[in-house]
Amino acid sequence: MKKLVTISCAALLIFGCIEKKKQEPAEPEATEASEEITTDTIKTEEKRREMEPIAMKIDGSYFKATGTEPFWGLKFFKDKVELQTMEDTITTPPSEAIKAQDGNIKMFRIQTEATQMDVIISNKECTNAMSGEVFPYTVTVSYKNTAEDETKVYEGCGSYITDYRLHDIWVLEAMNGNAVSKEEFGGRDLPNMEININNNRFSGYSGCNRMTGGIFYEEDLLRFTQVASTRMACPSMDKENEFLSALQASTSYKLENNRLYLSNPSEENLLVFKKMD
Repeated sequence: MKKLVTISCAALLIFGCIEKKKQEPAEPEATEASEEITTDTIKTEEKRREMEPIAMKIDGSYFKATGTEPFWGLKFFKDKVELQTMEDTITTPPSEAIKAQDGNIKMFRIQTEATQMDVIISNKECTNAMSGEVFPYTVTVSYKNTAEDETKVYEGCGSYITDYRLHDIWVLEAMNGNAVSKEEFGGRDLPNMEININNNRFSGYSGCNRMTGGIFYEEDLLRFTQVASTRMACPSMDKENEFLSALQASTSYKLENNRLYLSNPSEENLLVFKKMD
């Protein structure tokens, strides 16, 4: 009898444990699909951050230069020039650039009651001594306080800050003073391009072929360089050739009313683009 009771109790305990285990919620198992979703989300977020225009964070300056030993920094604004050294920050009014004949060297001569400063910007590649970062311009600053005899010379590297407003997708609206239509380009899409100021590159569609290239930017100067395109043949290539010629002939720009106007000294509004919504 005792054996029977003992066996019965053990059976009840075993069945109770089994029932309890059934009632406990099972933890969801990680699947390859969920891992892929998480990975894709992370990659999408990283890509979004990469595409954000770096120059959105600028402080209004259009040219910056830095140097080491000693550390110094120079900024050009529309309304001022700012030189920051280990000892002081010197702010002066801007001045017109004195350009060399070949256009590769600019000198800014600034003189106030308290300051004499010459800034030479050479279109010559420069490498930062500490970071190893390569810049397109070599910069020399000669600074003297008029109350002192000593002239201090700073050397370093600099670059222009590309206008962040260019960072967008633009669709052609007019060419050489005339509105354009899809029919002129064989009924396909209108020429369009995406400008990325983070790497100073552009890519897009020229009316028949895909195109890509670089942008060269200085203050109020914009040039489309190293333009390359695919070689697909279309029924009519005249308008595409006209577009590509005008794009490479442009040297200046204006942004107004969500439009990008490209011109050169000989002709105004060679191309007019509208920002894509």
